[in-house]
Amino acid sequence: MAEPAERRPRPQCPREAEHGRAPRSAPPAAPRRAPGPGPGPGSGSHAGSRLGWEAPPPSAALLDCPRARYLCTARACCQMVEALLGLLILVCSSVSYGSAGGYTGIPDLGSIYYYQYGGAFSGFSGPDGVRARELDAQFHRMKLPIARASMAVGGALMALTLLLVLLGALRLPWRCPAWLLLECVLDVLLALGLLPALYFYFHQLQTVYASPLCKEREQLYQSKGYQGFSCSLHGADIAAGLFGCVAALVFALSAGLAVRGFRTVRRLQEKPAHAYEL
Repeated sequence: MAEPAERRPRPQCPREAEHGRAPRSAPPAAPRRAPGPGPGPGSGSHAGSRLGWEAPPPSAALLDCPRARYLCTARACCQMVEALLGLLILVCSSVSYGSAGGYTGIPDLGSIYYYQYGGAFSGFSGPDGVRARELDAQFHRMKLPIARASMAVGGALMALTLLLVLLGALRLPWRCPAWLLLECVLDVLLALGLLPALYFYFHQLQTVYASPLCKEREQLYQSKGYQGFSCSLHGADIAAGLFGCVAALVFALSAGLAVRGFRTVRRLQEKPAHAYEL
């Protein structure tokens, strides 16, 4: 291997020789940096922060979709609460629809239920047992129309509000702002329509509980020492009515949010990037 040639000294400038100064030497070369390992998996965020931005976390990738952003708006939250209230009305109404009621309902299943729930020692034997079964069946048939109507109302409210959530996620209010006015009118009609529906619901229940059939059934059960079959509103009946009242308030609030969304659409027609604010 050949030896490197010796570096020759730079010739002295005449002016430097005149003043007796030594010739200037070249600046030393900067040492070469050895190549290091590449950037690690976590260095992307540090590089991004040096450039003025930060990489979004993986959990925020879902919210980048405009359809998912709609679920975080006030209108979507109101609509999901309306769907939940419709489901609760449906569940509470199905309690009256699915069971014939009465103390003889569960022991009728036979076998261990007959003894476990006191059917063998209930005192309903002979003519009293037959009459109790007849009263339970007739009382159940009297409450069936009310239960069916309330179940239909709860199911319709739940299906309608879920449809509105789907249309909002598909950005229909942004493509057709008039849909928001139609939605406002629909919410107002539902909020006002629930008020007479609640009156009809409680009026019919009071009619059933005030009937001679219910009084006879109550007296029969009281004669055997049972106090849980009085002719008054039960917990499921009251819960369904309360959920209906809350649903009316939420629909009224949703109507106001629809009007605000219509104004927002008019103001942001030139800024489609902010359409998720609806």
